Amino acid sequence: MDKRQFLKGSGVCIAGAICSRLAYAEQPSVPRTNWAGNYTYSTGRVDLPKTVEDVQAILKTRNTLKAIGTRHSFNGIADTTGDQISLSELNHMELDEKSRTVAVGAGVRYGQLAPYLDAHGYALHNLASLPHISVAGACATATHGSGNKNGNLSTAVSAMEIVTADGRVVVLSKGRDGERFRGAVVALGGLGVVTKVTLDVQPTFRMTQAVYENLPLGQLEKHFDEIFSSGYSVSLFTNWQNHRATQVWIKRRVDQGPSSTFEPDCFGATLATKKLHPVAGHLAESCTEQMGIPGPWYERLPHFRMNFTPSSGAELQSEYFVPRDKGYEAILAVEQLRDQITPHLFISELRTIDADDLWMSPCYKRPSMTIHFTWKPDWLVVKKLLPRIEEELAPFNAKPHWAKLFTMSPSRLKSLYEKMPDYQALLKEYDPHAKFRNEFLNSNIYGG
Repeated sequence: MDKRQFLKGSGVCIAGAICSRLAYAEQPSVPRTNWAGNYTYSTGRVDLPKTVEDVQAILKTRNTLKAIGTRHSFNGIADTTGDQISLSELNHMELDEKSRTVAVGAGVRYGQLAPYLDAHGYALHNLASLPHISVAGACATATHGSGNKNGNLSTAVSAMEIVTADGRVVVLSKGRDGERFRGAVVALGGLGVVTKVTLDVQPTFRMTQAVYENLPLGQLEKHFDEIFSSGYSVSLFTNWQNHRATQVWIKRRVDQGPSSTFEPDCFGATLATKKLHPVAGHLAESCTEQMGIPGPWYERLPHFRMNFTPSSGAELQSEYFVPRDKGYEAILAVEQLRDQITPHLFISELRTIDADDLWMSPCYKRPSMTIHFTWKPDWLVVKKLLPRIEEELAPFNAKPHWAKLFTMSPSRLKSLYEKMPDYQALLKEYDPHAKFRNEFLNSNIYGG
């Protein structure tokens, strides 16, 4: 596995009876970065608790602290000049077949959880494009997969366990806590340290996946819903040139129709005859199985396989959520910048996500389409492009992915989230002394 793939606490040394510290705390010359290498954290102090009791003890002795997951965020959402706390040791999983839920520790990654569930006959409703990310981190940032009828990964959460700033353990549930729960699920790390999440599960299922090449984007003008509903999960990839999607990935459930075979043509796109990587020139061995071959849900829903470097490795990512019914118009708006975008781009991906009722989710009360950019690792160039893209998408009230790169002003962000005042009040209630505040929250939630 590539060393940037979500390191799980390498180099550990004992720093006291309460917890362990990552060895980087004593090696400041070794920078700690996110998995893609574009962001260097501001602290070498990382606590590594083994139990919830350890987390409680740590919180009582720290003035500022941020939880860090599998380091998949591209910005400073998990950064701090104080202490970071890694929950990688909290990796228990407990299935409750009676309630059809699974409780997982905050250190569990989807690549660990999915085969565990499948072995017991269960599945999640969806997965992101790569399985390397932690469940708790993905839910805290409204990370998503694709599918017109599929909510983001946070919508599977039915309960969560949080250790608050004063060391108390608080359990919130969908059935009991109503609006408070809906405000806490996508909390951006601001309420406390999430130590456990409980997810709704369903009976396991099998899927097939096929890739089509060269879809004319003009087909979306009249066939947008047909194309994005042609599978359980659908992704369109484009480099913004020639008014086309270079690839269309269609993932279908075997139990929802005759999906073991795919038509040779899909709205003018041609069925691929070999396995493909979304980025031209990259080997497809890192990608999940294609060519209509049936397999378990967790080996088809992601684009990338667990034991390989996902995507292109060293890269930058940005993503914007727009109303689904304005999706084609938003595509045309971005396409105007194609000649500025393409030279600095690996690939863009278009996906759809269902609406939800989670306060800080970009899909709050709005079925959405996302426009994702996987950039070449040149932040100086990308930093100049993002305001142009955000300006073109402003008429659609585009919302950025919380864990990716954006330049949108705090005042603009506040105008896009009707529940922002309620979220701020919830943060004040759970964290009155700002123990979990950092530059990301200060700027994007309290700034402007």
